[in-house]
Formats: sequence, C-alpha cells, structure tokens
Amino acid sequence: MPVNIPDNLPAIDVLKEENIFVMTESQAIRQDIRPLRLLILNLMPVKITTETHLLRMLSNTPLQVEITLLNMMTHVSKNTPIEHLQTFYKTFNEVMHKRFDGLIITGAPVELLEFKEVNYWDELTSIMDWADSNVTSTLYICWAAQAALYYHYGIPKYELPQKMFGIFTHSLNNPKAPIVRSFDDEYLVPHSRHTEVRREDIIKIPSLEIVSESEMAGVYLVRDVEKSRIFVTGHSEYDAETLKAEYERDLAKGINIHIPHHYFPNNDPSQTPLMRWKSHAGLLFSNWLNYYVYQETPYEID
Repeated sequence: MPVNIPDNLPAIDVLKEENIFVMTESQAIRQDIRPLRLLILNLMPVKITTETHLLRMLSNTPLQVEITLLNMMTHVSKNTPIEHLQTFYKTFNEVMHKRFDGLIITGAPVELLEFKEVNYWDELTSIMDWADSNVTSTLYICWAAQAALYYHYGIPKYELPQKMFGIFTHSLNNPKAPIVRSFDDEYLVPHSRHTEVRREDIIKIPSLEIVSESEMAGVYLVRDVEKSRIFVTGHSEYDAETLKAEYERDLAKGINIHIPHHYFPNNDPSQTPLMRWKSHAGLLFSNWLNYYVYQETPYEID
C-alpha cells in the first residue's frame, strides 16, 4: 500500500521518480480503509528534504499511512518557505485534541545548546507528555532521542571531542527485539552529531534496553520495554548524498570538519558516495510501523 501524503507536497515528484508508490489525499479518500495516522514533528531546518527522507522510508510497507506534518509554534523556521509551512503543516494546538497511531520526532541542529536553552523546549516537552496518552508509539531520532532520554529519564548528553560523522558498523545486543527483526548481525548507519548519550547512564534505567550499538559510534538503538518509545541516535533515513551536502556546507563556512568516516569511496570526496544502508533503514521503519504501531493500535483510534 502507498504512503498517503498531502496533494502537491514537493516530495511527491521525487518519490514517484524513484518508483515509490505514493497516494495523495484526494485519491485516498476513495478507498474504504482505515489508514494508520502518523504525525511527524519536523524539527530539521530544511524541512522539505527531511520530508522526502522520512516519506521514502515509510512507503516501504503494506500498510496505508496517513501523514500529518507538525511544526513548532514557538520557533520560526528560516530555511523553509513560509508558504510551504502554511500549506502543509499543522501546529500543536491544531492536533492536540486528536489521537494518532504513531509519532516521529526528528533531529535538530541544536545539540550544543543545553536542552532548556532551546527556544521551543517547553512546547516540545508538552508534545512528549501529550504523546504518552494520545499516541500508540513514538520514534525519536538523533537530537530528539537525546532530548527524550533526558526529559523522561534524566539521562544527560555529552559533547564529543569531534563530530561523530560518517557511516559506522553496528551490532545487535538483542536480535529478538521486534524493532530489529530480520536485521543482519552487522549493519551500517549514518551518524552526524556533536553529542552522545552513554551506555553507563542508560543501563541504570530498568525499563530501557540498548538493542544495538557501535564500537565507534556508541549507543544507536534504545527501547523502553514498558512504554512504546523507540530512541535512534543516528540517521538511517539519510539518502546517499546527505552527508556529502553537510560536509560541503561546513567546508564552505570555514568549519574545520573531517571527511565523513567510511563514506566516500577511497576516502576521496571527489568520488560519488554509495548508498549502503538503505535495506536496514527500510527495515527499521517498517518494523516500527508494524510491531509497535499497527500491531498495538486500536482500530477505533478515537
């Protein structure tokens, strides 16, 4: 089944060009089916790119997924046209009286700020509290994972001596966890972050389980076995060119950034990077949708 997204969303053309089956709202209303209602809180600055990344991952499932895009009321986005936000995004006060099957909260380029210094922190914590009683399962990505681990469990983040930047090998601590069903024993994940959470803090919390981690990149995938919360510290949703664009952006700004680890062929930035994590990225999102959302959500969600 397709991912159901608003008519005229820019991601439609990109996904169709990749032969991904998408369905617009006007087509979906003609089907007699109860789609999964998924809310995406997009905290990334270039929102159109992030929309495409996530919708690509969510399309790889037999379930029909109805997408609602959410933007913060207490933060003005400088990198996405206001017309796009007004057309395709809701604010929290427009959705807070509804229920959703799933919620994804993205990363954000605010890692070096203390959590409470982020100008939308109060609104974000209100959404996280609301999700506990109005959403079947929440998937937190990168900075959002660090923010939720801090807010819900008091787990701190730590600044890294240099940016965790590149493609890293990961292993499974619990291959029987549904979120990693059908994963290989080792698999690749992109990371792009200046801070980390540490295993010694996480294992102090009885309800938290580290499902997967990397010798170089550290903790990657954590789940709360008592609540339907999944925390992902990397960016499995990234496409092949994303780290390249970040690397070139930082170089243009004069930032002393190292070449992304294990990313460019022969470690040569002039060569085209290969996409080597797509299958496990698709599995991550389809497993979340199936085992943590679809299998757990009530048919009559309201």
